[in-house]
Amino acid sequence: MNELIIDVSENGVRIALTQDKKLIELHQERHNKNFNVGDIYLGTIKKITPSLNSAFVDIGHEKPGFLHYHDLGPNVRSLNKFTQLCRTNKIFKADLAAFSREAIIEKTGKIGDLYQKGEMVMVQVTKEPISTKGPRLSSEISLAGRYLVLVPFSDAVNVSRKVKSGAERQRLKGIVLSLKTKNFGVIIRTVAEGKEDEDIKNDLKELIERWNQIFKRLKEIGNKESTHEKVLGEMDKSQSLLRDMLNDDFSNIVVNDVDTFNDLKNYVARISPENEKIVKLFNGKQSIFETFGIERQIKTSFAKTVTFSGGCYLVIEHTEAMHVIDINSGSKLNNDSDQEETAIRINQDAAKEIARQLRLRDMGGLIILDFIDVRKASNKRLVYEAMREAMETDRAKHKILPLSTFGLMQITRQRVRPEMNIDTVEVCPQCKGSGEVNNSGVIVDEIESNLKYLIQENGSKSITIATHPYIAAYIKQGLISLRFQWWRKYKQWVKIVIDEDFHYGEFHFLNASGEEIKV
Repeated sequence: MNELIIDVSENGVRIALTQDKKLIELHQERHNKNFNVGDIYLGTIKKITPSLNSAFVDIGHEKPGFLHYHDLGPNVRSLNKFTQLCRTNKIFKADLAAFSREAIIEKTGKIGDLYQKGEMVMVQVTKEPISTKGPRLSSEISLAGRYLVLVPFSDAVNVSRKVKSGAERQRLKGIVLSLKTKNFGVIIRTVAEGKEDEDIKNDLKELIERWNQIFKRLKEIGNKESTHEKVLGEMDKSQSLLRDMLNDDFSNIVVNDVDTFNDLKNYVARISPENEKIVKLFNGKQSIFETFGIERQIKTSFAKTVTFSGGCYLVIEHTEAMHVIDINSGSKLNNDSDQEETAIRINQDAAKEIARQLRLRDMGGLIILDFIDVRKASNKRLVYEAMREAMETDRAKHKILPLSTFGLMQITRQRVRPEMNIDTVEVCPQCKGSGEVNNSGVIVDEIESNLKYLIQENGSKSITIATHPYIAAYIKQGLISLRFQWWRKYKQWVKIVIDEDFHYGEFHFLNASGEEIKV
């Protein structure tokens, strides 16, 4: 089951999406943040670059936005004409039925033939500012709804390729064709499959209303002296997530702010009335992320080393050109007689964790995965299929290549916003402020992962954990301590002993005789 946990504070909004209580997406938004994907601006051409066949557009960011010729869209002349007519008050309604469209542009044309420096153009953000780069822009305006995407100055009606049924495709197309007016194109989204005519009609009505808002805003701006103006903002992140993902798998939407709660409740009541009851206001004394276990998962999930499946772990490295993820078996592979089968199982488990990490950190660009070597071609295929299956729910565009001769897999993943990075280190208590170590939660998560493996897969009994005093205190603190939770979960009481000579992150598992258990 999916849950959306929303933490609203004076600094901004943090949104956690969980699946079966496990964190799979994390979004952070600052208040008054601009330049979100989907925002529409009226900007000024600052520079034409013939060598790149592109223009740099001032929309108010410290770095100009980048607009390539291929991102203009075939009907950009019609968009420019409409924009100018609105600003000069020569058009009196937003409806495009009587609008005379201009000729489409050539695919191999030059941007300098369409624009000049200083000209104002309407653009939409397709990629947020990342690092030293400004926003990526497009002049092919589209307005996304729950079931439909409205594309002005087009007449095409297309259905998502994920809708496989020919009869359903025809039904949906027929509904839209009966509702839409001339010069409005529509893309029918996958989630529209099986929906009633009225649902589709209401969604189209809302999108047309948003187009009316653009029309009114352009008339307000007129020809006033300005280099950039925001025309229409995309809805906030929590609403856009619900728009794209809300279904019967959602069990809770919990928020700690009254105004946001009311906004979300009204929004859900409008798009999915049967789910209105799952929107809840959080009134706990503890922070909402602490209560739902999100804070701890953030600390354990964003570390350089991430454990999974009892002792196995990923090492995630970032370079300027790519991301590299190394899959390690720990000592699991050495203890198994059938190493090929074990390697397959570890790789398949790793694929699930990697897919989660890509979504969670919003990693984009080129990603190289170094899986544990398997010899048979059929087994390499199994690993490839496991990775494809794990990535099926990822909404970012991506491409996965099969394992190479060297056991490496390449993935390209669309990046539309800056990668999520969370600091998971803290000052080492033994270094007098001069060193850093993994966060306590990260270390304890690794301990529990190994403990689970020893109990459930290795059958170990009477386990003692020897560790540093700080970590021992972390495990034993509170009435319902971690150790108590382990006892309920694994039906075995774990003894904790302190060793003052241990390094902060050092721990060992001991058996009843005091001998170390190798994990």
